[in-house]
Amino acid sequence: MTSLLALGGISSLGWIPHIVLAMYLLFLLTVGYLGYCSSDAGEEDYYLAGRSQGWIITTLTIIATFLSSFALMGAPGMVYREGVVFALVSLNAPVAGFCIYLFGSRIWRIGRENNYVTQADMICDYYRSPIVLRLLVAFVGMMFVIPYVMMQIKAGGDLAAVLFREYDHSFEVGAVVLAAITALYVMIGGMRSVAWTDAVQCVLLLGGMVLAGVAMISSFGGLSEFSRAIADLPERSLTIPGNTGLWQWPFLFTVCLLMPIGSILQPAQWMRFYSARDEETLRRCALIFIIVVAGAFLFGIMPVGLGGQALFPLETTPEGGVAPSADVGSYDQILVVILKQQLPELLGPALGMFLASLFLVAIMAASMSTADSNLHALSAVLTRDIYDKFVRPSAGQSERVWVGRSVILLVTTASLVFVMMGHQPASSLNGFMEMIVGMALFAVAFSVQLLPITIDMLYWKRGTRMAAILGLSTGVLFAFMATSLFPMFVDFIHPAPTFNSDTIPPLRSLLNLVSWCKQAIPIHATAWGLIPNAIIFVNVSLLFSDDKNNPSKISGE
Repeated sequence: MTSLLALGGISSLGWIPHIVLAMYLLFLLTVGYLGYCSSDAGEEDYYLAGRSQGWIITTLTIIATFLSSFALMGAPGMVYREGVVFALVSLNAPVAGFCIYLFGSRIWRIGRENNYVTQADMICDYYRSPIVLRLLVAFVGMMFVIPYVMMQIKAGGDLAAVLFREYDHSFEVGAVVLAAITALYVMIGGMRSVAWTDAVQCVLLLGGMVLAGVAMISSFGGLSEFSRAIADLPERSLTIPGNTGLWQWPFLFTVCLLMPIGSILQPAQWMRFYSARDEETLRRCALIFIIVVAGAFLFGIMPVGLGGQALFPLETTPEGGVAPSADVGSYDQILVVILKQQLPELLGPALGMFLASLFLVAIMAASMSTADSNLHALSAVLTRDIYDKFVRPSAGQSERVWVGRSVILLVTTASLVFVMMGHQPASSLNGFMEMIVGMALFAVAFSVQLLPITIDMLYWKRGTRMAAILGLSTGVLFAFMATSLFPMFVDFIHPAPTFNSDTIPPLRSLLNLVSWCKQAIPIHATAWGLIPNAIIFVNVSLLFSDDKNNPSKISGE
């Protein structure tokens, strides 16, 4: 244990990671090609794998899409920074599983009856809104997918930055390689390739989560020694609201409740409901999801984050805040640092390096399994909901599939550029991209705004087109104003040095009002958007119900 605490640096793992990672990436490309060989030329097969996925593949791909780099880098990093308070976020597993059970089978049934492919297909058919609502739903999908793809690419860069620290520009190379390989096999094989690779990646990332927790506890000499080390952590690490004071009860509650809902209502998961073979597939998936994801988080992520704080104590900044240990670099890299350093110490150089490399592959799997799903979903959204409806309605299926592949390439390139920009210390995006968890919370603030519409379509059945448009528009606007990007937007429009206190622009006055509200009521941006969204949706539906605006009769029973 003493040798673990007295670190002079992080030793290199030699050529083993290069070989393991190269074999893994080659394997993914092979699976992508096999998916292409097994696919039909049609659009439904490319986007939904022929609506024939069994319960094993469906469960694994939904779990893999849900976990992402949030599970193996973001969550350990947040536990390392905040302490045990982030353990309560493990409640997102049962909430998400309940959403799969509650919504999944009904979405599957309606999707199969009407041959829907995207969210907007169902929503716009239900509310008879071919233009405005379709554009809104597509915009919500983009606001979720692009940050999520960015955070996966960032995770690939962070992984390479620690794993290959001895090389210059390792972050940039890691980000480019992850983005390129992911985009390539998604473009080749569509949903079938995505689902097959997700299945493999899910097994890897779940195994990596649990084994990392076991390795951390073992490094302390057992559970009792580990528990004593955790008990000696600073009091702020063991209580609410955590080391930074961020996780106050209202904020924590809204994140635990609404973040998993937003993660299930996002475009990629919705399309997975469509692609399942039958309703029983999704019911099984819901139960397995709750057990597996909650267990992996509690027995994998929590020990890594807390043990990491014991091994690499947080540093105090001059302002009285906290910062990661210099040996760690950034919060999101804590799991990579621990695996790279401790497994060779515990298991010997050869076996330890090999297993560390496998675990690091699991981290890449977590990133790629979500990036591929979201790229594939956004391809469907922009192709079917924008290109097919507004740009070229006469396009055939083959043309739309190729447009979708082009979308994947363009979105991947744009996301990679944003990640590279955000990696620069002087960039305005640097704060937004500081932690993976922050980017995930930004994305779900938009996707969760579909909750009132979803509940209405599947259960309430009293909403109207006007209510859906007004509620969703308001929710998206309020959610954006409550995110960390709104101050950047205001600074871009009205830079602070260009005005004095006598001439405050209205937009900056609005920013001041929003900041005051967020301090007075510390809830997350998901709630700031969803509350007015739901209020407007319900009241407009009840007060202005009109047979001409009433939704169409699609079955959800």
